[in-house]
This record gives sequence, C-alpha cells and structure tokens, in this order.
Amino acid sequence: MKINTTGLASFIPEEEIFQWLETTKNPSAERVREIIQKSLNKNRLDPEEMAVLINAEDPALAEEIFEGARELKQRIYGNRIVLFAPLYIGNECINNCQYCGFRCTNKEVSRKTLTMPELDREVEALVDRGHKRLIMVYGEHPKYDAQFIHDTVKEVYGIKKGNGEIRRVNINAAPLDVEGFKLVKSAGIGTYQIFQETYHQQTYKEMHPSGPKSDYLWRLHGLDRAQQAGIDDIGIGALMGLFDWRFETMALLYHTIHLEEEFKVGPHTISFPRIEPAIGTDLCDRPPYEVSDYDFKRLVAILRLAVPYTGLILTCRESVELRNEIIQFGVSQIDAGSNIGIGAYSQEDEESYKKSQFVLNDGRSLDQVIRELCEADFIPSFCTGCYRLGRTGEHFMEFAIPGFVKRFCTPNAVLTFLEYMEDYSSPETRVAGMKQIERELERMPEDDKKATLLERIEQIKNGDRDLYF
Repeated sequence: MKINTTGLASFIPEEEIFQWLETTKNPSAERVREIIQKSLNKNRLDPEEMAVLINAEDPALAEEIFEGARELKQRIYGNRIVLFAPLYIGNECINNCQYCGFRCTNKEVSRKTLTMPELDREVEALVDRGHKRLIMVYGEHPKYDAQFIHDTVKEVYGIKKGNGEIRRVNINAAPLDVEGFKLVKSAGIGTYQIFQETYHQQTYKEMHPSGPKSDYLWRLHGLDRAQQAGIDDIGIGALMGLFDWRFETMALLYHTIHLEEEFKVGPHTISFPRIEPAIGTDLCDRPPYEVSDYDFKRLVAILRLAVPYTGLILTCRESVELRNEIIQFGVSQIDAGSNIGIGAYSQEDEESYKKSQFVLNDGRSLDQVIRELCEADFIPSFCTGCYRLGRTGEHFMEFAIPGFVKRFCTPNAVLTFLEYMEDYSSPETRVAGMKQIERELERMPEDDKKATLLERIEQIKNGDRDLYF
C-alpha cells in the first residue's frame, strides 16, 4: 500500500494546547464547578474548559472532579461495565517503535502469526470461558493486509461451540487506505481502533524512527479514511508516558472535536493505556514522562467529564487495585481474563511473554472479575445489540440521550450476563450475579419494557440465547 499524505495537515494545534494549559493555571473553585456542571448536563467540554480541569490541582477540587465523574457515569452509563478480551493474531512488524516489544529491531521477541486452525483454537478457548466480544490485534506487516484482517474476522465469526460464539469483533491494527477499510468493514467488524500513541509531533518522530508508522499525518488521518469507508464506529487513544499526559489528554479532545466537525460523530471509545514493561525494551522501564497513579486517576476523570457519551476503556495493563478504584470514574469497558501472548489462550506456554507486546498487571480470570464487579454493584455486560441493530455512529449519538441506558443498555446487559451465568459461571459467581440482577430489576420502573425483560429472562433460563432489545 502506497502512503500518500499530500494535502493533509495536522488538526492538533500544539501551540494552542500549550497556551490553554498556561493561561488556565490556578482556576477558581467557582469556574471548576461551572465546568463540572456543564458536563453533568451532558455537554462536551471545550479545550479551555478541559485545561481548567487539568489545572485544578488543589486536592479538594480534584475530589470534586472525581465526584463529578462518578455522578456522570451513573447518569449516562448506570452500573453497566462491558467486558471484552484482546486476541493477538500476530506480532510480526516492520515498524521500529521505541516503546514496543514488537518493534522490528527487537531480537528477544519470538515472532508468531496464528494459522487459521490455531486461530480457531484460540477463539474456542475464549468462547469456553464465556467471552462474546473481542478486540483483534495485529502488528504492522505486509502479511497483515486488509484481506488478511477481513479473512481472520470472518473466521472468528464462523466459530460456534455449545451455546457460545463471538458476536462482536473490534480491530486494533495499522491504518489502511479507504478501499482497505471498506474491505475490512465488509467482514462485519465493530470498532476500528487506531491509537496515535503520542500527538506531540517531535516526540512522535523520535519514537518512530522507521517504518510506515513513522508518518505522523498518515496515522493521524487514519480514522478519517475509516469514516469515509463507512466505518462510523471508531476508537482513538494515546499511550501515556511518551509525552506530558496533560498535552495528550488535550489532544484526545481535539481529535474528538475534529471527528465531530468532519463526520458529525465523535469516537465511540477513547483509550489511555500507560507504558508497561516489555521484553527487550529498556524505554518501557523508564518512560520519558511517567504518569503517577494519582495523575492517571485525574486524567480518566477529566476525560469522562470532557466527552460524556464516549466510552472509556481501562485495560489489564493496570493493577487490580487501581482498576477497581478508577472504574468508578466513568470507565465503561474493561478487558478481563486477558492473555496477550500469541496463541496463549488455548495452550499453556511458559515463554508466552516472549510473544507478548508488554506485561499485564491484572491476571484475574473472567469469572473472578465478574464476581468482583457484582460485589461492587456493577452489572457486567456482553451486549452487542446496538452494533447489530445499526445503532452506531451518528445514529448512536441520536439515541445517546437521557433514558438510553435504561431503555437498551441495562436490559441487554442483564440478558447477556444471565447467559454467562447459565453457561459458564462458577457457583460462587452465579450467586453474586443473581443478586446483582435482582438489584438491577428492583431499580427498574414497572413498565412494559421491564415486563418484556422478565419474559426474556425466563426464555434464557429455558435455553434461548442471543435475545436483546
């Protein structure tokens, strides 16, 4: 694929970002509270407003930001947490990203690409655990072209085992041209993620010395091409630790605004992973701009307030303790029971770390994560209803109004969670899960929607599957 960036320009105004961060220092409590209230009214924030929240460093004001994020999560997302698993398809790569264990110059990593039979075994292993949603991850290599992505996605969708199947496949892969995105879309994908890694151009240049990924503008405009190809469900992200988190968080908002202005819909998800240790990669042991746990909590809460209707993804890179704390600040999706070694779901491999991009800090099983979510009063969800009914992109935003969670998301969460308990859960998790479903039902108004939900609950208990609103 020939890269052509003629006519492209950056929509990340670096000097403007630095200016906002400088001119909004030491904000008043009144100004911070005004901005929090704007967010609680379900309005996206402007860059100046986000900068104010970033500069609200007083611990008392930071706590008000945390509380605002908690309340906003309840208003929009309720208690629902969507669960997924990453599935790494191959770690061959022609880029030389200085922070990545997959970079082409790393001689310590063991290269592997799943064959179709191996892919089948990985998916069956995930289905056996109860997963319904995957993010499929690919290195950047000529063999991982649009046709390969298309074919592997179709293969995953074709696998059925018992009552289990994968109902939504999201993608994390290299940017494609418009025709490539069209081909991948035809496989029935959900979200296409492209993380800019760092939006700061000089840092980007230093971190990506060679390979196709070294082209900042081609990557920056990748999701524009996805939208032009008809993929209206897209995910953005930055790797926290390459540059100042304050800048990166602001840049994520500018990227959101760009997408809204160009395509009338912002990103479906925002990711904000921190750099973690990786085999043969010294930079990861000493990130250039290490983000403390406290600042990480702040940036998550600020992102939640800045973009109320965009999903926030928190991954197993983080520790159990930190994930349990941060999830309350507006996180809507987490992975669970994750293994990022190529082929590691289906077979024990003592050296799977040699096939992994980085190190995970949360090694809990899916069942354990689900049980602990229930004990913390969250409702686990494997829902794919919106995607399969065409409620994506601009159409999703039309639905994303007060009452959306009550009308669709929570009932669908209950149904998909009940499927998990009927087919896969441990006895301990089933007890905790049924108590959580009872709590959710008690919170629902007595109306036709609840009556239909109760009917469908009985259908699932009697063996029906894949029921959704």
